[in-house]
Amino acid sequence: MKPRPAPCLVLAVYPTARGFGWACFDGPFTLFESGLHSVSKDKNAACLRKIEGLLERLKPETLVLEAFDKGSSLRSGRIRRLSLSIVTLAADQGLELAVFTKADVQAAFAGVGARTRHEIALAIGRHLPGLAYRTPKDRKNGDSEDKRLSIFNAAALVLTHYHFGSLGLLEALRDAA
Repeated sequence: MKPRPAPCLVLAVYPTARGFGWACFDGPFTLFESGLHSVSKDKNAACLRKIEGLLERLKPETLVLEAFDKGSSLRSGRIRRLSLSIVTLAADQGLELAVFTKADVQAAFAGVGARTRHEIALAIGRHLPGLAYRTPKDRKNGDSEDKRLSIFNAAALVLTHYHFGSLGLLEALRDAA
């Protein structure tokens, strides 16, 4: 019997003011693992150490991030610096890197009628039993964002990666015909 090949993992990291959420898939709609890391001191260095540990343990082929440049994002300067450090870490480890804007994520989920981050989280929770129990409640006026939403933001990035990757494959097949 042949040994089973290692899965081709895609990992997304979604930095927040409190740490980061992450989701790792081994295929479209096949959640491999996910989690949330909170940090309090020296946030960027602590996040980078935890992300490096994830990369070493999971050994993904691809790392996915949300766009963080000033032109396409309202992310804070600290989050932009952290994201740049994550890009450098990915490059040093020879990982494929994919970066999507919030508009890309919204476009990927438009077909299921989900536009806001909360609507996208609900759609993901309906289709991924491993995340359903973590689906955040809807925010009321004045409530801070549920920290679990960062896991769903990361999952949305991976699913966006698969969405646009499959469109590119279909276009390549059409062009080759």
